[in-house]
Amino acid sequence: MTGFIFDMDGCLLDSIKAWHAVDQRLCKSAGITLSKEERDKLSTLTLPEAAVWFHEHFGIMGSGEEVVETMSAFLLEFYQTEVEANPGAIEFVSALHDAGAPLCVLSSSPQVFLQTGLAHAGLKKFFPNDDLVISAEDRGWAKRKPETFEKVCALLGTQPADTWLFDDSWYAPASAREAGLRTVGVFSSDLCGSHEELARYCENVIDDFTGLKAGDFLK
Repeated sequence: MTGFIFDMDGCLLDSIKAWHAVDQRLCKSAGITLSKEERDKLSTLTLPEAAVWFHEHFGIMGSGEEVVETMSAFLLEFYQTEVEANPGAIEFVSALHDAGAPLCVLSSSPQVFLQTGLAHAGLKKFFPNDDLVISAEDRGWAKRKPETFEKVCALLGTQPADTWLFDDSWYAPASAREAGLRTVGVFSSDLCGSHEELARYCENVIDDFTGLKAGDFLK
């Protein structure tokens, strides 16, 4: 069987704008402007890592935990009330689901964001097994490490060479390819990965799922 691993933010869901908005709020409150190097660094961090980074580098709020609470409250409200699926995502995932393909979500976001965002956007029904809605952060895994993708393939019951990763951050396909997976880049923002950066590690780069055919990826 051909398996499929989907990132959530910026891939299945149009949510990167919310993450950038909360970053900008924090920067504005501290009167700082991030350099390109700092933005690139921030794009690879989980929410708790980003919160600690903001606190330690810029002295924002009293502690990293306080920054986490502020960021989490803003983002959770967005997932509860505003988030939408990226164009074509529901149709593509639905076709894979109907074909019986093993599917999972692998995200660096906390589990509460995954469950809430997927449900509000109408995608949770395609991922009914909560064990296959995976928060790398909650499990102590990192999408920067190839072994994470090996573990996810084991959970899916697929071989890496028969498993596709769809992700918008360049470093995830880079690690997945080291693990032997096939990769598709979904462009969301230059801060996550430009078309050129994604193309270095992905067989295909798409702007959304519109018109994508499940049969082109299934054996």
